[in-house]
Amino acid sequence: MRKKIIAGNWKMNKTLEEGMGLVSEISNMLKDEYKGSAKALIIPPFIHLNALGKLMADNSKLGLGAQNCSNHKSGAYTGEVSTEMLKSVGCEYVIIGHSERREYFNEHNAWLAQKVDAALASGLTPIYCCGETLAEREGNKHFEVLETQVSEGLFHLSASDMEQVVIAYEPVWAIGTGKTASTAQAQEIHAFIRGLIAAKYGADLAQNITIQYGGSVKPENAAELFAAADIDGALVGGAALQSRSFVDIIKAMA
Repeated sequence: MRKKIIAGNWKMNKTLEEGMGLVSEISNMLKDEYKGSAKALIIPPFIHLNALGKLMADNSKLGLGAQNCSNHKSGAYTGEVSTEMLKSVGCEYVIIGHSERREYFNEHNAWLAQKVDAALASGLTPIYCCGETLAEREGNKHFEVLETQVSEGLFHLSASDMEQVVIAYEPVWAIGTGKTASTAQAQEIHAFIRGLIAAKYGADLAQNITIQYGGSVKPENAAELFAAADIDGALVGGAALQSRSFVDIIKAMA
């Protein structure tokens, strides 16, 4: 059975004090308001991880994730953070290949494949991001782009490792723009990704893997997106920075 996961990616926002206040609000609201089975992830900046992990430790509805990781285990890599470090402060998940990392920091599929390996070796669940730009969609290249990103980043994995991966489809043209892929567009891509996995690993594995949607998800569109057959949650950006909007998105997942 596929896991339902709502992940709040804070990006480079919130001081530690602000972050602790936000997590306290989210935690209390979930305890009072949410009776569903979806897992809610807090994915803050690196400096918040230790403190927030301790703060949310008594709430089973919440999990902790990191926004990035190094592909190296340790060594002279100034500014990098290893998967073992993330694991040591309570992280369960790590985002790999977010479109902003791909665009601004030139992270390519072969490099991301190494990060996926590092995460799995440390017992972290990778949230592997893929998605097309507006130019690629308008040029009718989105299926080709997605197949390349998924196959080059993930298809070196064994079936047992692939089962541990979460995939997040994030149309780049819908991130932080206020635009959202229609439910039909999002479902089409999620089904396509699931089909790629089925062709490589078999239908049973494909049916059990979690695929999230990311791209201007908000309370107003969450329920419709989550009703689609192949959408198993969301990678939330701006709406995760306000407790009310993030909790309402979580509550939209039955």
